[in-house]
Amino acid sequence: MEKREPRSRKKKTFGLKGWAAVSGITVAAAALIGTLVYIQIGKQYETVFFPNTTINGMDASKKSVEEVKELISREARSYVLSIRERGGNEEQVKGSDIGLEPVFDGRLEAVLSEQEPNQWFQHRKMPQTFDIDTMIQYDQDKFQEIIDRLACFQEEQIEKPESAYISDYKPGTGYAIVAAKEGNQLDREKAVSVISQAVLDLNPELSLEEAEAYVRPQVPTDDPDLVSRVQIMNQYTGTTITYNFGGEKTVLNGDTISKWIKTGEDGKVYLDSGAVASYVKELASKRDTYNKAKTLKTSYDQSVRITGGVYGWRIDQSAEADELAQLIRSGQSQVREPIYRQKGASHGETDYGNTYVEVNLTAQQLFFYKEGKLVVKTDFVSGNEAKGWSTPAGVYSITYKERNATLKGEDYRTPVSYWMPFNGNIGFHDASWRNSFGGTIFKTSGSHGCVNLPPASAKIIFENIASGIPVLCYHLPGTESKAASGGTAKPEETKPAETKPTQGTTAPATEAPKPTTSAPTTAPVPTTEAVTKAPETEPSTSASSPENQGKGPGVSSGSGKNEVGPGVRR
Repeated sequence: MEKREPRSRKKKTFGLKGWAAVSGITVAAAALIGTLVYIQIGKQYETVFFPNTTINGMDASKKSVEEVKELISREARSYVLSIRERGGNEEQVKGSDIGLEPVFDGRLEAVLSEQEPNQWFQHRKMPQTFDIDTMIQYDQDKFQEIIDRLACFQEEQIEKPESAYISDYKPGTGYAIVAAKEGNQLDREKAVSVISQAVLDLNPELSLEEAEAYVRPQVPTDDPDLVSRVQIMNQYTGTTITYNFGGEKTVLNGDTISKWIKTGEDGKVYLDSGAVASYVKELASKRDTYNKAKTLKTSYDQSVRITGGVYGWRIDQSAEADELAQLIRSGQSQVREPIYRQKGASHGETDYGNTYVEVNLTAQQLFFYKEGKLVVKTDFVSGNEAKGWSTPAGVYSITYKERNATLKGEDYRTPVSYWMPFNGNIGFHDASWRNSFGGTIFKTSGSHGCVNLPPASAKIIFENIASGIPVLCYHLPGTESKAASGGTAKPEETKPAETKPTQGTTAPATEAPKPTTSAPTTAPVPTTEAVTKAPETEPSTSASSPENQGKGPGVSSGSGKNEVGPGVRR
């Protein structure tokens, strides 16, 4: 039996190309199916609104126009608006009270027709909102009636707002901002408008505060201009100026400064410069001494009251007012002296201190005290009383001093070794042409007004005196002396001169009598001419000639380097 080999079976394989063909058909089919499904789903949005659609605050997602209309109608029938007011009060407006009803004018249909159904997928997460203001209406008369009945509009319930303002000045505290009061007065027009809109939108609640329907204060508490003003005012009143008058103090602080603060029409704060000037003027009237009488405890153990003269403290009112105003504006507190036009030696009634020249015009005696100690006591000859050239009483000060000056009149030129003017062109100088001083010489043979001194006394005074040292000229009845002294005077030293009247003294203070002649009470004004004619008893040339003894010029003038007095302008 013939053995047969078994037939081989060949396996048929399905190649890659085959599989690709099958897969391509599957993917294409799936894509087609997907597209058909997407389109099919989109077709429903031809009659319903896209997902995440809100119309007038209501969720219209996947709802038809009719469903939205029913939703709106239902909302209108049961609608109540809750109005929250300032202060916690709450009131309601019911839709049924104002004839609220839906009005459909085709806008819903228009919104739906504008949808592109095949764009439904992108609206799953992308919301869209529509506000259609023609779908709700109310009866205007009923609405107005309900509005008029709301408590928030009742006059007796209304508290008007009040602007913030700056308080009155309070000592120790200054000024503060008094906070504005908000009140509860509504801006009626705006309030009615927002209530109406809330109803039309079918909003369930409305906050009039959040809607900013209340009338605001004209000036709020944090108003920048108000804050700036109170800061400036407190800067002014926070300034303390302490004036020092030789131990006595005058304090200026906010209690007074507050009265000087004004507000202009532009609302800006300013310091009343007129009030500052008035304060300085009052300060000067209390503290100035230059135009006030001085009391002197004389070397005769009697007190005199001296009027006239220009010596003493004198505040420069204009300069001090400007400086004071500047200090207040800048808030610079300090202890200071005022700006002076002129100063005295010390403060108080005895402003001449304890270094001064005492001139007794009655006794024709001079006393020069330095730091309370007597340096010179001497007789002198003052202005010729018979000719109206009496030396004026008053308190003055040494203007300057000069060696080897020449006194000049119309017909004389007389050199002097020591020249010390104190009252214009009236001054102390040596008078070598005189051989006697004191007594009653001045009554008929006196000077033109100067105080003639023995040369030795003039020298000592000149060597110890300086400009600014006070000169007190006075009259003291009862101290007259008829006898004249010789031409030399020896300095004496005594106990320090008192600068203030002793309490309980047995010699009462008397006022220096006025001169009996027509002599001026103030320093004569310099002129370009000296006296028209020198007295016949005074020299026209050198003072050394014997015939000139007891004679000489009274006032001084000069020309050239060493010539001084009223004859020329310096």
